[in-house]
Amino acid sequence: MDLGSRVGTLMDGLTADLVRLTAIPSVAFPGFPAEPVRQAHDVLVDLPRGAGVERVERLDLPDTAPVIVAEVPPPTPDAPTVLLYGHYDVQPPGDESLWLSPPFEPTPVEGGLRARGIADDKSNLIVHLGVPRAYGGRPPTGLRIVLEGQEEYGSAFDDYPPTGPARFACDAMVIADVGNLRPGSPTLTTGLRGASEIVVEVRTLDEPRHSGEFGGPAPDALLALLKALATLHDVHGDVAVEGPRREEWSGTTYTEEEFRTLAGARDGMPLIGSGSLGERLWSGPAVTVVGIDAPSVDHAASAVVPYARAKLNLRFHPEQDPRQAQGLLVTHPESLRPFGIPLTVTPGDTGPGFEPATGGPACRAALTALREGWGAEPAFVAGGGSILLVNGLAEAVPGAEILLFGAQDSLCNLHAPNERVLFSELRSAVIAEAAFLREYAAAHRGGSTA
Repeated sequence: MDLGSRVGTLMDGLTADLVRLTAIPSVAFPGFPAEPVRQAHDVLVDLPRGAGVERVERLDLPDTAPVIVAEVPPPTPDAPTVLLYGHYDVQPPGDESLWLSPPFEPTPVEGGLRARGIADDKSNLIVHLGVPRAYGGRPPTGLRIVLEGQEEYGSAFDDYPPTGPARFACDAMVIADVGNLRPGSPTLTTGLRGASEIVVEVRTLDEPRHSGEFGGPAPDALLALLKALATLHDVHGDVAVEGPRREEWSGTTYTEEEFRTLAGARDGMPLIGSGSLGERLWSGPAVTVVGIDAPSVDHAASAVVPYARAKLNLRFHPEQDPRQAQGLLVTHPESLRPFGIPLTVTPGDTGPGFEPATGGPACRAALTALREGWGAEPAFVAGGGSILLVNGLAEAVPGAEILLFGAQDSLCNLHAPNERVLFSELRSAVIAEAAFLREYAAAHRGGSTA
């Protein structure tokens, strides 16, 4: 029986496991109960054993959900070992009135299922568990399966791998917290932008003052802040902060129509910036005002505003140093004096991007496997989001090739209402990951089985 047929016979069981896992509201954010996260952990301790994985361990770190590390030894001394990563926690459901069905009741949709966390990242956990099943518990490579329980909120595990590298020793990694550019189009993610935040604030008066009696010469804090924020972009909407790295994008990207649909842009609303969408999304910077403190319109008094602040988020090129990138963002408002008014800038969190090497034996094996899984030529994209753990794993195992692909797709509504996964993507991802192990093992023996 070929690999595709074998995976086909597993789909009913894999789907049932996905439904069982997704029905657990494993939100690891403060304010949510911890018991569902532990329940998801316990399910994922049992499922690898049912797939023929005999060694399953629990890694406990301070202030974070347990990490599951399961292992299958290499079948021969010269066989490579592959690490498979995913996370079992999910985003909060948000405004449940926007969901077409309860977020933690997996519900059929055309070609798939809808539920919170079903794409990000529980479908990819099922992919990892489907692979040893496809090989009857005896894959052609060694396996280390690492399943984390607090990725969405952030945890101590992000920085842990370099402190215990032996636990993660491998020849290649598949990070399955990503997916395809569009359904049916196999996609290898070759870059993740870094992220940084700062807070800009201005205080000009001791307290509000009547806008009729004082408006005009009285220094308006909100007006000064808005004038400063307006300098972040040029007339085209491109980032005007000096120094962030920007390069042409040579991979695949969305069409403008696809992107407008994904973004929910209203009819007639222009997109911001110049250059290709790939350049604006992945290989160039983006500065977003993600929050602003000022009097609300509904409760505004006729008064000069004495205090205002804004939080800025910078996404930057995968290879730019995060501290340097944040420093550039800090320097820009610090150098301004809108109406002669000084601004106070406070740096926040910053995290690196990531750009894996391509062209090695694992990457070549993955491209062959993706073709087999989806029956189409793979595309190369980058990601605008960050996966901080990837950098920790890369530091822990610097010689390992890192591959990013999975069962999600750009239409799956991750982090949004009505998140869904397609059965076709799930099946293709299991085939591709299983085929990758076969191809990579063959490459180590000196030849391909394709």
